[in-house]
Order: sequence, then structure tokens, then C-alpha cells
Amino acid sequence: MNTLMTGSCLCGAVKYHAAAEPVITGNCHCRDCQRSSGSAYAPVFFVPAAALSIEGSVHYYESIGGSGAKVRRGFCPTCGSQLFAVAESMPGLISVRAGTLDDTSHYVPSADIFVSQAAVWDHIPDTALKFATLPPAPPTR
Repeated sequence: MNTLMTGSCLCGAVKYHAAAEPVITGNCHCRDCQRSSGSAYAPVFFVPAAALSIEGSVHYYESIGGSGAKVRRGFCPTCGSQLFAVAESMPGLISVRAGTLDDTSHYVPSADIFVSQAAVWDHIPDTALKFATLPPAPPTR
């Protein structure tokens, strides 16, 4: 497996290797992502699940995402870092939190979604491609 991107949790107990370029990148501002991240939005990229190799134990928590579909969020049971998500609405793909990349310059968001739910103190650049909820088709990089 050729590794294009690598990353880990805060404590290093969970590491990953992605062997494919992201097929979708973006910042999600839905209330579910705000609550799960403790921040204004979740910066994520999606890769084919088969292209992501994970080392270490990952625990998952399932909730209903901003789209109304189930989302299973993966986190390190030791340090609590949120690393991955598997969205029912995105079969065959897994999302990775961009802040967990070893080299964060690999992350270039293509769109901001659920901006209708953005916190009033959130700053979304005027130049960003914005969608009030989900885009008609996933934006690709």
C-alpha cells in the first residue's frame, strides 16, 4: 500500500495511513459536528475505506448527523482524539479529521457545508464555496 498521508491521535496510540487522495474535502458546520468537536466546525476529508489502514484500537460512537443519517465517529479510547467517521450517507468512504494529519498542508477544503447552522462567532471566508445544508452532489477536490 503506497502511503500518501499519515496521521495519529494526540497520544499516538492510533495511527493511520491513507493510500489514496481525498475524494471529498470540506468543513462541516452542522450542530452535530460542533458538539462532537467542541469547535465551530469539523474539517474533514473522505477517502475510500479500503485505502485507509488503521493501527491501534478505535472506539466508535453512533449518532444522527446533520443530514439526518447515522454517523459512527471513531476516537482513541486513551486520549479521546476524534479521528474518523463513517457516515451512512457516504457508503464506501471514511472521513478523517484533518487536524490529525502529520502534515496538515495535505488538507485543502473544497467547501463549507451546513453554514445555515454555523455559530454566530464562526468566520467563514467570503471566498469559500458555501452550502446552507448538504450540497446537491458532494464537492470534489
